[in-house]
Amino acid sequence: MNFNELNLHSSLMQGITERGYTQMTDVQEQTLSRTLEGTDAAVQSQTGTGKTAAFLVTIFERLSQGGSPRGKKALIIVPTRELAAQIEGEARLIGRYMGLHIGCFYGGVSITGQIASLRRGVDVVIGTPGRLLDLTERGQLNLKAVAILVIDEADRLFDMGFLPDIKRLLSAMSPRTARQSMLFSATLSRVSRKIASEHLNNPAFIELAPERLTVDTITQKLFHVKSHVKTNLLLGILQDQRPRNALIFTNMRHTAFRLAKMLSRNELSCRYLSGDLPQPQRLRIIDDFMAGKFAFLVATDVAARGLDIEGLEMVINYDLPQDIENYVHRIGRTARAGNSGQAVSFVCEKFGKYLDPIQSFIGMKIPVETARSDMFLTDRSVEFESRDRNRAPAAGPRPGQGGGTRRPRRSNWDLNAQPA
Repeated sequence: MNFNELNLHSSLMQGITERGYTQMTDVQEQTLSRTLEGTDAAVQSQTGTGKTAAFLVTIFERLSQGGSPRGKKALIIVPTRELAAQIEGEARLIGRYMGLHIGCFYGGVSITGQIASLRRGVDVVIGTPGRLLDLTERGQLNLKAVAILVIDEADRLFDMGFLPDIKRLLSAMSPRTARQSMLFSATLSRVSRKIASEHLNNPAFIELAPERLTVDTITQKLFHVKSHVKTNLLLGILQDQRPRNALIFTNMRHTAFRLAKMLSRNELSCRYLSGDLPQPQRLRIIDDFMAGKFAFLVATDVAARGLDIEGLEMVINYDLPQDIENYVHRIGRTARAGNSGQAVSFVCEKFGKYLDPIQSFIGMKIPVETARSDMFLTDRSVEFESRDRNRAPAAGPRPGQGGGTRRPRRSNWDLNAQPA
């Protein structure tokens, strides 16, 4: 079914057309057939199937056609700042001709500008639970004005411990019969269903491919490899497969930094992403990666959900995830919207114990490949480390010998530094 068969507002249809959307995905068709009529919905859908467009089209159409009283708002609650920013970007593209004001609200940045934005007026509010509660408690966000509610990545919100915050936000809103609500989740867990039953108004439960957690267009494979040669195999796979881009996952942020540094010193354009980086820098790195300014992004699970990277060719689990559900979310960054992609996993002695639980969870055995000897390439970053040790400055004067305080040597290598 095509979008032009929905009889949408002409300004909304113009934005959808310019975004390049024509044929609806299954989740879009099944969701919109209910939500455009004002019905609440709880939707289970695999990652990358187009659910963001499904709820944005609902919001813009319902607001434009008077589906909500004048002055009412739409609220989209998400688990991470990165997802909030991505939904904001998509909303501005689809709704560019709607004349509605869109605002994004999350922590890690100054609240002053966000308050100013709310005072100017925002029709579509996108935010993370903590910042939304903060704005509400300051009297800057009136949740009673929410006429359309979306809870996105519900399972992730609950996994991250946001359930109490979600309940507080819901309790500050108008009754469920006075608003339209939608809940989206990769898996409709017991908690997700309970929230939907208690806080949505007689929702339609829409479950797409509930038995299959990974999409068929992802080619999955794994290599059994010792920890001390994982970097050598990684270099070999990148040279052998020559992906245009790849997202490489580690379990710890210091591993992400070291691995990105290694790749860069082997003349591969790379940066790293972890939760301890300042939020503006994280968003800039994500934007640059999606724009193709560098080919390889090493990340912790802060990037496992919400990132919609168009045309991502490969995901590499350098470390198998300790949370088995994160395997699905990691590899789901590729093969989005019907495209194909590869997912490569390393099984080492440190994280190999998570393989069997992952395979049980996804309901399949991941095909095993044996690495050829020529796939273990030499890591040239070792030369840099040896050179750096040889150039190390001599020890400073001992206490009492004078000479003042030696200033620390400034590093001339900053992985995530912006070019001049």
